[in-house]
Parts: sequence; C-alpha cells; structure tokens
Amino acid sequence: MTNSAEPAGGYDLAVVGAGPAGLAAAATAAEHGLRVVLLDSAPRPGGQFYRQPAAELRAARPQALHHHWPAFQRLLGRVDAAAERVTSLGDHHVWSVTGESGAFTVRALTGPDQRQARSVTARQVLFATGAHERQLPFPGWTLPGVVGAGGAQAMLKAGLVLPGRRVVVAGSGPLLLAVASSLAAAGARVPLVAEAADYLGYAAGARVLAANPGKLVEGAQHGAVLLRHGVRLRPRTAVVAAHGSDRVEAVTLARLDAAWRPVPGTEWRVACDAVAVGHGLVPQLELPLELGCRTRRLPDGSAALVVDAAQRTTVPGVWAAGESTGIGGVQLAVAEGELAGRAVAGQTAAPRPLLRRRARLRAFADLMAARHAPGSGWTGWLDDATEVCRCEEVTVREVRSAVAELGAADQRTVKLLTRAGMGWCQARMCGPAVARLCGAPSADGPDVPGPDVAVAGQDDGAPTRPLSTPVPLGLLAECDTTAPSSEGAPR
Repeated sequence: MTNSAEPAGGYDLAVVGAGPAGLAAAATAAEHGLRVVLLDSAPRPGGQFYRQPAAELRAARPQALHHHWPAFQRLLGRVDAAAERVTSLGDHHVWSVTGESGAFTVRALTGPDQRQARSVTARQVLFATGAHERQLPFPGWTLPGVVGAGGAQAMLKAGLVLPGRRVVVAGSGPLLLAVASSLAAAGARVPLVAEAADYLGYAAGARVLAANPGKLVEGAQHGAVLLRHGVRLRPRTAVVAAHGSDRVEAVTLARLDAAWRPVPGTEWRVACDAVAVGHGLVPQLELPLELGCRTRRLPDGSAALVVDAAQRTTVPGVWAAGESTGIGGVQLAVAEGELAGRAVAGQTAAPRPLLRRRARLRAFADLMAARHAPGSGWTGWLDDATEVCRCEEVTVREVRSAVAELGAADQRTVKLLTRAGMGWCQARMCGPAVARLCGAPSADGPDVPGPDVAVAGQDDGAPTRPLSTPVPLGLLAECDTTAPSSEGAPR
C-alpha cells in the first residue's frame, strides 16, 4: 500500500475503515481498475477484529491472538498487489464526509495529537466503519477494573496485557465466548462466563445453523478452550453489581427471567479483580447519517444502514459494507466488501457463490441478533444512584426525574434536561440505557435509535450532526471547507 498524493481529479472511491470489509472493498475495486483511497483511524489496517500489537512490542506470533489469520493475510496481499491504485492513510480520523455523487469530500484529523487536517476528494464513498459495544449499566460499573468485553480483547491484542488476573466475563452475545477463551489462553483465571440470554433459543434457527457449520465449529472451539481451563458457562445470568473501593474486588451475579429481570433470591458473589462486560455490538453510523443514509431496525433493536443487493445505501454514490449494515462477523464483512467493490467498479453480475455466502451469513447474523437482544427487564438491576451517563455523571435518579417530573418523553429531551449523552462518547455508551429509561417502545427490541438516527419509515432521513468526532475549534476555523485540497493543511 502506498501514500502517494491525490491523483488529478480525485479518487474514484474513498473507503472509510480498513477493517475486513474495507480491505475487501478496496482490494476488489482496485483490482477492477479504480483508484482507491483507504482511510482508518488506526496506524495499521485490520480494524477491531484484526487489531495487532504495537510494533514496539515486537510480538513474535500476533496470529496466535486471532481467528482466520490466513484470510487477513490474503486480504493484505491483495491490497499490496494493487498498490499502484490504492493509497492507504492510516492514523486518519475521519470527522466529516460531505458532497454528492461524483464529488465527495472526506475530511480527517491526523498527526500525533490529531491537530493536523487533511481532506481528499472522491467520486464515490464506501463506509466500512464497524461497530462499538453496547453497554448496559449496573451499580459499580464505573469502578476501575470494569472494562468492555471487546475492550479486554483489544487490550490483549494491541497491548499484550490482561485487564486482571481473575476476570469475570459477562453480558450477552457470541463475543463473550471469544473473549473468555482468549483471556484464559493468555493466562487469566476466568471463573465463569455469565450469558444473559439462553442458548436454547438457537434451536428455533436449526436450519440457519445447519447452513453455517463453520459457525458451529468455531463455537465448539471456544467451548473446548473454556472446558480445558475450567471456565463455567452460566446462561440466563448477569452481573447486577460490582463492588470495591479503589477498584473492583467482587461482583454480584443473579439469575434472570425471560425478560432479563433479576430473580429474587438467586444472587451470589464472586471475587475478581476485573470484569469484562458487553451486551453485543451496535453499528457505528455517524458518518453515513451525516449524509442522510436511511437505516433499518435490526432484530436486537439497534439501527443499521439500509443497503440493496449491491451494497448501495439510499444516498446516490454512497455504499456500505460490514458491521455498519448489521453485525455479522468477519466472514460476512468480507463478502459484503467484495460485493460492494465489484458493484462500485460497475460489475453488475456478482458471482452466485458470493451472493449465497452473504445470504446465509446474514441469516445467521439475524438469528444471533434475535437470540441475544436485551430484554426490557434489565433495568431491574439498577438503583437510583447508578450512573447512566459516565461522561457527564448523570444518575438513574436524574433521568427518571426528568421523565416523571419534568415531562421528558424522549431521549433528546432527557439529554437537554440532564446532559446525558453530551459527553465525550456522544451517547455511544449511554444511549441505549437512556432510551430504555425514557420508556422507549420495545416491540422490536430494547433499544431505539438515538435522536440523531433515521430509521426507514419513521422519518425523512435528513442529515444529522455535522461532526462525527471531536474537532478543535481552532482547526475548524482554519480549514477551508469550500475548496479542500489533498494536502489539507490548515491555512
């Protein structure tokens, strides 16, 4: 991959996100003759799934921390083989995409302190922006030592460190098994994995499971690692409180009913020095929403981009692949990236095996989303003093007061009255919890999109907030937003 100057007339395609979907799309488009620019916030490609140790750590076998490593190497090889047509811009934090089909401008922050601006132009844009973890708060979740499940895995992959020596893994979703097996194999003591859902629910999707034997094998491999290390798997169980002074020292777990309400009298304590907790993944949509892309409701209640059979979004010239179209894992992300890359390059007839692969993997993704959708009763483990919004230190009591006493009927109004969601994470962490405490409808799941998400059939899909990441005001003032250049230096 190269870092050459922008070609005259701009790029044919800008790919935002260098994870599996972005790499597949960039490689495929370049193989069909397009000039591609690939931007990612990380210094090295791979995304969250193929996050690699820092070069300074000189890891001898980074592949030991990953599944499907050969597939990743093949993707990198394809991009390298098309190096003359692919410009790779690592450590570029894209904060805005504007324009229309044939003339898009992608703006990013770069440099050691993200104080340098750069912009590129492209005729078409493909979003492969991935996802972030869904976090459901509980008393004590702000204690040091309580980390996201994906965060624990990122610490191991990128820093070769463990979040603790005795780690309870909890939440819901297939990621828990991968995290627990990775931590156990790396030397952590994992006393148990608390899965809030019930694996028996997968029986309803027997045909989908049969069509995806590789997923069953992968799950069995994780299970074998857990069995070998003596890790107990407890379904219908959740961490309902964390305890400690300077850091977490123990957690209280409880059995859950079908709606995820804690069953009275089933609580017990487990000693630990870390908790890795996450309740699935949520597509990261800030940039495509800025352009007005429409979304759909997933079986777990979260929102994902609407795309057609060729991975086109509802905005002309804008494409999407990977987790932004619905959480589905690395194999689905690669399939969607390849389909999108072909379509952008004008290849109208996609290979049937690739289409069938996408269809069966998407069916499995929908099954997972439905089986691990948080039940509406999880708020039963909250107390009034629990902080919902960590950034602004907004408690459950304040949110409930805004609803009951001040008449707040939606997440946006609660945000204005309490500042919940106004902090650094911009509601990525607290959004689902605040929505549920507002009494959001839950017919299709516990989460409703935040006030800045357009769901097909619910509103007009108008553009939303203009910035997807924090940008220094001085840098904004210095940027020429009317005629950006490929150099992009502030004036």
